[in-house]
Amino acid sequence: MTAVSTAPLASKSLAPRPLYEEVAELLRQRIFKRELEPGNWIDELKIAEEYGISRTPLREALKVLAAEGLVTMKVRRGAYVTEVSKTDLSDVYHLLSLLESDAAGVVATKATDAELAELKAIHKELEIAAKPIAAGKANTDEFFATNERFHMRLLAIANNRWRDQMVADLRKVMKLNRHNSLLKTGRIAESLAEHQAIMLALTSRDAVLTQQRMREHFANGLEAAE
Repeated sequence: MTAVSTAPLASKSLAPRPLYEEVAELLRQRIFKRELEPGNWIDELKIAEEYGISRTPLREALKVLAAEGLVTMKVRRGAYVTEVSKTDLSDVYHLLSLLESDAAGVVATKATDAELAELKAIHKELEIAAKPIAAGKANTDEFFATNERFHMRLLAIANNRWRDQMVADLRKVMKLNRHNSLLKTGRIAESLAEHQAIMLALTSRDAVLTQQRMREHFANGLEAAE
């Protein structure tokens, strides 16, 4: 068996990629969407049958997700969606705060006016995405996606591929808990205010203040997530 229902995913690819990578992406998105929740056992036989594949590419996919921290492999028990402990969460936020505040300081001093304008535009999109949520009329998917796009664009402008890779891996683990943080009463508004403070510091070209504002953003995010 080699088939897998990945038409939407494959259509976004510029070149074919190994089957296990496609399966890993499908499972990754199911984990992020809470279709597979933290602590859930991953039924390999059921998923292999669902995707029309053998267990070999599925097991390779699970190894990829285990390396990312999204899946935990247990001896003689199989694979489980990782449950993030308070210590895990604190450690992830601590590292993200260090890495992203450092990147923010670089952006404050080295970004072009056009690059800062890009960040302003994404922040505006974030404000627009938050309005229906505040009114109880929409889910948070668009807000989450736009929020992450802001952070990843800031990292891209700072231009350090090693830092980018570390942040990307850490953010995958953070996503296991993100619904618990931004859905708390008032957290959406607080997050927006923090982003605004970051933008003000960036546009003032104040590296120290920008780093401080980013660290505060992550500290408040951790508090809401716990």
